[in-house]
Amino acid sequence: MNYKEFIGQVQHRLEYGQFGQAVRATRAVLTTLGERLQEGEATDLASPLPMEIDRYLTEAEHGQRFDYQEFLDRVAERENIDRADANYHAQQLMVVISEVVPAGNLEKIDDQLPEDFDPLFELLEAAGE
Repeated sequence: MNYKEFIGQVQHRLEYGQFGQAVRATRAVLTTLGERLQEGEATDLASPLPMEIDRYLTEAEHGQRFDYQEFLDRVAERENIDRADANYHAQQLMVVISEVVPAGNLEKIDDQLPEDFDPLFELLEAAGE
């Protein structure tokens, strides 16, 4: 999947009218996730993604410790949305990522994160990923 296809999928899932809104959502979620992950895990997750997107994960300040509520607060602040929308956007981004990234890479991410991050993967589990 190339950059335009990826962002197009995000735009479709989030029902955004503008491409730029989907880019902003992608950047907010992936930068924040990159901050929470260890560098190696962020790189593993990023490597199958289009290079215009993988940098959000790889250029973040890795290894920070924060809970899922703080994750949502950071996404919400970056995207200028509320926490409920941040949760929805993060979940939808994980679905789009799952279409590109091998399942094993996503399982590693899920295993590295504490249990309170389980909501991030809810849509994947519901889809039987």
